[in-house]
Amino acid sequence: MEKIITFAPSIPVKPDIHYPESDGQPMGETEFHITAILHLFQSLRHFFQQAETTYVAADMLFYYEEGNPAAFKVPDVFVVKGISKQRRRVYKLWQERAAPCAVFEITSASTWLEDLGGKRALYEKLGVPEYFLFDPLDEYLSPRLQGFRLVNNYYQPMTLSAAGTLSSQELGVILQPRGELLRIVDPVSQEVVPTLDEAVFRARFETERAQAEAERAEIEAKRADTAEAELQRLRAELDQLRRQAGEL
Repeated sequence: MEKIITFAPSIPVKPDIHYPESDGQPMGETEFHITAILHLFQSLRHFFQQAETTYVAADMLFYYEEGNPAAFKVPDVFVVKGISKQRRRVYKLWQERAAPCAVFEITSASTWLEDLGGKRALYEKLGVPEYFLFDPLDEYLSPRLQGFRLVNNYYQPMTLSAAGTLSSQELGVILQPRGELLRIVDPVSQEVVPTLDEAVFRARFETERAQAEAERAEIEAKRADTAEAELQRLRAELDQLRRQAGEL
């Protein structure tokens, strides 16, 4: 009997596509821009530190087309809701299955046209609900803080308040320019959200102040004990003098 040999159809193997982790560009054009990015990044991370499914990233390559490593942007700061806080080397939209809920660009001489044009169009196409631009040196944007909210698949400009602030519905915060920084304001407490560095400094300051108060209270308690002991001694001496006087 003739033996029949069959072969399973070959399954095409996808080539191993490399998605670089860096675009070779600096984080910001100047120290002012780098500082603004880092402050914003740290403040948002601090604000969402208890939110287990809110991820905040800065200067990370954001790939939005599977199989096309040339299709990427590097948002200065972006926030994604509904995913874990685990650290990532790059952000791949098709793997995470969640687009950012808010993207921030700190504009400069080399980026402001792209920030207003190509990037805004891309984030609109990808369905990013909110897009913000901030010019730390007030050189290229007027006003220097601008925001866009997705309405019926198209970006509509947000209206600045009389104080020059914007409210983010997605993040639940107020965005307020202060000098060369874009600060995050808690709408409930109306206080500026500290950066991680500022939070550590405040915690250290409060700890040192508490220790100083405890030491001061301890010194006052010792003084009170000493004064009470001296008062008891004087009373005992006075009683003894009275007894001696009565015996005479």
